[in-house]
This record gives sequence, structure tokens and C-alpha cells, in this order.
Amino acid sequence: MSVLATMMGVATLALGVLAAPLSVEAQQPGKIARVGRLSPVSATADARNLEALRQGLRDLGWVEGQNIAYEDRFAEGRPDRLPDLAAELVRLKVDVVFAGSTPAALAAKNATATTPVVMVMGGDPVASGLVASLARPGGNLTGVTALYQELSAKRLDLLKEAVPGVTRVAVLSNPAFPDSGPSVKGVESAARALGVQLRVLPVRDPTEFEKAFAAMRSERARALMVLPDIMFNTHRRRIVELTAKSRLPAIYGLREFVDAGGLMFYGAPLPDMWRRAAYYVDRILKGAKPADLPVEQPMRFEMVINMKTAKALGIKFPQSILMRADQVIQ
Repeated sequence: MSVLATMMGVATLALGVLAAPLSVEAQQPGKIARVGRLSPVSATADARNLEALRQGLRDLGWVEGQNIAYEDRFAEGRPDRLPDLAAELVRLKVDVVFAGSTPAALAAKNATATTPVVMVMGGDPVASGLVASLARPGGNLTGVTALYQELSAKRLDLLKEAVPGVTRVAVLSNPAFPDSGPSVKGVESAARALGVQLRVLPVRDPTEFEKAFAAMRSERARALMVLPDIMFNTHRRRIVELTAKSRLPAIYGLREFVDAGGLMFYGAPLPDMWRRAAYYVDRILKGAKPADLPVEQPMRFEMVINMKTAKALGIKFPQSILMRADQVIQ
């Protein structure tokens, strides 16, 4: 059984647990619940995701200013700030910390062993040491995760299908990002099966982008995969510009890159994940323990393609790709 199949089974279990009636009612009448939201990026960059979480909670009866309040902390693209921001939220004695990335979840875990933490992340929470198991997290963290290792393998498969004949692919990776290691392993495994040569290019700082793209050109890479990463997302317009200048078809792990002019995205829609996380916040505020709420994986994945970029690159997508695309940007 694949890891993805296992996690889908866990997700099914999670849905049953989350739907089960709780013996403890919502917080005392008149008390306003306080949710601390910890984001690795800016308020502007996370606006859609924050609204998805807020809407999910509104749908469950939590109205800002009436029975819930938010304490927001944004790292502004600097993950090194997350530990201090997480500690600040704990000192404020919020009822729940919502962590919007793997680095944020790790920072929250290090900041508290008692305050409940709901996370949205991309890697394996067990391998990251965040939970004891998917079915029974066992500590003060739970939430939703996209399995980047298997998603990265699927992205390479889609890239090769979209650009037939590609045998040499560059991979942009930030080794400092916790989810990068599993993502690289996933794409390396897929490359061996597909007969694709990979060149993994580590980029730890925005000043290294030009050097990485120069390496792609000198080594005659014919396509590019950009792994999900906070720093990459912050500088996505620069990456998309360099990709276009190098005339490389590329697939990205975050939807924002295609909105900025990138060619393809495949993955779990982050707003969906944040909206689903609202159910965890709701259950915890009503008395459930994170240790008893299984970690879920998204049940919906989407593919978005940018036809304007495809035309600029002279790429004609196969019908098999066009038929499966959830959105085509003209």
C-alpha cells in the first residue's frame, strides 16, 4: 500500500472522528475564544488563506468580534522570526495556535507542549517529529498535511507528459526548508522510473537565483521543477521572470506561481487546506484534544495551466493534460 493510500485512509478516519459529537460544548457563553495565527509570510501573501480559515470558522458559528478574536503574527518571509513569534503567542495565552507551514508548526511545537496547535503543512508530520502517528498524533499538535514527497513525483510525471521528450530536468530546492528533503527524494525516485536526468540546484538565498539559472543553461536543462518553499514564494515573480528568460517549461508546487505567469501548477489548493483546518480549531475550542484528532490529507488536488505562457514558449499541451486541468488561464 502506498503512503498516499495510507494517508487517504487516515483522512477517511479523520472525517469520522471530526464529525463525531463531542461531550464538551463550546466555550462558556460570553467568552471570546482567542486564536493565534502564525504565518511565515506577510498578511498580503496569505490573504486568501487567512480568509479561507476565517470563512471556515464563520460557517461553524465563530464570528469575529462576537465569540472569536485573532492574534496574527507574520514572519514576512523570514522563517528565523517564527520561534520568537510563536513564543509571543504562547505568552498571550491564546486558546489555539494556528500554524500555517511546517516551519511555523515546528516553531509552535518548540514553544509549547500544552497549548493546542492546528497546523497546515506540506511534509510528513511523523518524520518531522511533530506527531507520533497520523491516526493518533499523541501530543498538542494536529491538522492537515499535503504529502510533498508523492506530490513531487506526480509533478515530474505531469511535466514529462506536458513536454514529451524531456529527459533533463532542473529542480530548484532550498535545503534550509524542512519539506525540501522529502520532496527531493520523491522526485528522484520518479526520475529513475521515468528515465529522466535530474539536476537538483540548491538555493538558500535570493542572491543565488541567477547562479542557479546560469547552471541550468550551461547544463542544457530542458524543463524545470520549483519545489514549494517560503523564500521561493516570496520571490516568485523573479523566479518566473528568470524561467521565462531561460525559455524553460516549468511546473510549480504553489498556485501563486501560475498566477504570476508560471506555466503549470499541480497540488493541493492551500485555501482548501486552511478551510479544512477550521474544523480542527472548532473541535478544539469545543473541548476536543489534538492528540485524539487524526491528521488529514487533502482529498482534492488541482492542476492549473497558463496558456499564455505556453504560447510564448511554443508549447502545445497534449489533450490528455488539457482534459485534466481544473483551470486554464488564457
